[in-house]
Amino acid sequence: MNDNADSIITFCDVALGYDGHIVVQGLNFTVTRGDYVCIVGENGSGKSTALKGILRLVVPLRGNIAFSAEISGNSIGYLSQQTAAKKDFPAGVYEIVLSGHSGNMGLRPFYSRREKQAAEENMECMGITDLRERCFRELSGGQQRRVLLARALCAGGKLLVLDEPAAGLDPVVTADVYSLLKKINRETGITIIMVSHDIEGVSKYANKILHLKNKQCFFGNSAEYMQSDIRREWYDHQSG
Repeated sequence: MNDNADSIITFCDVALGYDGHIVVQGLNFTVTRGDYVCIVGENGSGKSTALKGILRLVVPLRGNIAFSAEISGNSIGYLSQQTAAKKDFPAGVYEIVLSGHSGNMGLRPFYSRREKQAAEENMECMGITDLRERCFRELSGGQQRRVLLARALCAGGKLLVLDEPAAGLDPVVTADVYSLLKKINRETGITIIMVSHDIEGVSKYANKILHLKNKQCFFGNSAEYMQSDIRREWYDHQSG
């Protein structure tokens, strides 16, 4: 067990799966406060299952996942591929961003002043304040992604968990999303854990890489990963 005071999530010999069937195993890594971690690997390698372990949606079949006291359900913002793909929300930008607080309201029927202020601040952070009154479905793909990221920030102020946040976007908008996430990470200190296939782009922003192939093949800093055999093998496979 890692006793680093800055560690917020620690996987110790973890195996994850469903109905007793292991999808990914041998997970031994620690996420520390302020990390920007990218999870990479081929389709079916266990990336989304690992995210579900972090979100506590699946229970380890083996091993243990330890969370610091600051990481609870209402401190985690999550953006799934499915959510990112919904382009027809019949709602306004501000309404969608503010709804990120809904999981923390309990039985309260109305949003608090603090929650409304946080929504305004997160829209400003995402550069979408001028879109406040616009209908979500009228926005471009890049604008929609910024709205959903602002919503995720409202949902959790300690950790952002993102499953392919730039899926379906063109290269220019993709680079903008990754740059924006790095800005949030650097300026707010929020920890980011993200699945992506674009390792060449993400390696410029993430400080740590987790490579899965139904087991942990690599966990370490981005510079080391870019020089590793596992990265070269994967790159050759993708190119071929």
